[in-house]
Amino acid sequence: MANLSFNFIKNSIIRDVTSKDSKNWHVNCISSQNVTFLRFTISAPGDSINTDGIHLGRDMMINITDSVIGTGDDCISIGDEMKDLHIQSVVCGPGHGISIGSLGKNVAEKDVQGIYVRNCTFKGTDNGVRIKTWPSAPAQLQISDLHFEDLIMDNVKNPVIFDQEYCPYNLCKLDKPSLIKISKVTLKNIRGTSATQEVMSFLCSSAKPCENIEVGDVDLTYTGTLGPATTKCDNIKPILVGKQNPPTCATPARSA
Repeated sequence: MANLSFNFIKNSIIRDVTSKDSKNWHVNCISSQNVTFLRFTISAPGDSINTDGIHLGRDMMINITDSVIGTGDDCISIGDEMKDLHIQSVVCGPGHGISIGSLGKNVAEKDVQGIYVRNCTFKGTDNGVRIKTWPSAPAQLQISDLHFEDLIMDNVKNPVIFDQEYCPYNLCKLDKPSLIKISKVTLKNIRGTSATQEVMSFLCSSAKPCENIEVGDVDLTYTGTLGPATTKCDNIKPILVGKQNPPTCATPARSA
């Protein structure tokens, strides 16, 4: 059970709310339209399971603004059939970052499009911005028109990760690729520090390679001692603009 559920609502502003130590998700918003979450404060221990800050799905025109979210799971989790979501001025941490998915397990899932994550800060999270889709799964939806811009990473383990081989606890097989297409994505002005050497990871599907992914003005530094910061790229040919630190997809990919 969520602490708060805002489902099937329209044209609403929900503001100045504090949620602490939920037993499960803190906030759930499903099948709603034109809703703004303003000045939310959400907290739970970093080791608490399934305590997503705000979970969204099948919504349109949602805004999350000026909020501080620290949990044991995703700060914000985004399900299928999301359209026109704006996340800005959010501080995330601890937690698993801002995640699209996981997607692909249910054949009835629908497209995700128009996601804007801007002017956000991630502090000590497992991930920064993440997309996760299941391999060997039936859904063939598209994830497109995504914009991750003006983000600060503070000792984040995976600042940017596209994981189309998402298979937690070995609950699936990796013998067939994900059938979900990721396209039309911009990653712009992302800076700060990474707790792992691989600061950006694009594990795209061999069946549906990532397309029209623009990466620019990235300045991410690895804080450890294993060597210089690196990126990983499978089944992607990104469009590179502006600063690239470290160089994006400089090492050979498996395919593209």
